Amino acid sequence: MKTVVFIPARYASSRYPGKPLVELTGASGEKKSLIRRSWEAAQGIARVDAVYVLTDDDRIRAAAEGFGAEVLMTSSAARNGTERCAEALAQLPETPEVVVNLQGDAPLTPPWFLEALIEAMDSPEVQMATPVLKTEPETLANFLADRKEGRVGGTTAVMRGDGTALYFSKEVLPYVADLAAPPEVWHHVGVYAYRPAALAAYGGWAEGPLEAAEGLEQLRFLENGWPVSCVPVAARGRVFWELNNPVDVARIEAVLKKEGLA
Repeated sequence: MKTVVFIPARYASSRYPGKPLVELTGASGEKKSLIRRSWEAAQGIARVDAVYVLTDDDRIRAAAEGFGAEVLMTSSAARNGTERCAEALAQLPETPEVVVNLQGDAPLTPPWFLEALIEAMDSPEVQMATPVLKTEPETLANFLADRKEGRVGGTTAVMRGDGTALYFSKEVLPYVADLAAPPEVWHHVGVYAYRPAALAAYGGWAEGPLEAAEGLEQLRFLENGWPVSCVPVAARGRVFWELNNPVDVARIEAVLKKEGLA
């Protein structure tokens, strides 16, 4: 199965402009940009044939090519990473069987998360899949702190018994009334795998009201009746967190140092 990884990176983020080029200090003291750390995370994934950075910004293109990444330029009309992936797919000389969308703000994504996602695509009935991670106390506390302070942080997932998604939200779902005995909360890991047909269908749909309200691109699949397969993954002691707001820089740098990640 031929698999490619796309890393969409947009400079004009509404919450954090210039985010892909923000530098993060690792355990060695070396500073690397967010997009570089995300690209390096993709290099350790098994069963991947190629990795591309996708952008519409020459500053990101120059930075990515500077550290050795292959870059595909996409239009500024792309409203999210999935639309950017659909554009980039048309530029490839050969259509892969699976496209993995590794968000450019998730450098702490362990390789086994993506390997589990690719393995899930071995089932021919799965058209689109995404990982979910049971929250640890530290992550759940960060979720609740963000909401209390009025920040939009990570995303939670609610699933059916068969593992397909019921809903995704930037609110903490289900409701947590007691941190001493919290319900089971699943952290959505912002990575997706699609078959080319799923990407083609997505590009033909208009943005729906839930996607617009939540700002979550995967809701377009649910709003159009396409199942999203959720793939549970294990943290194995690793803290997972995306860079959504400036406050997350310190959180991610703390994990890089704790885990000895250069």
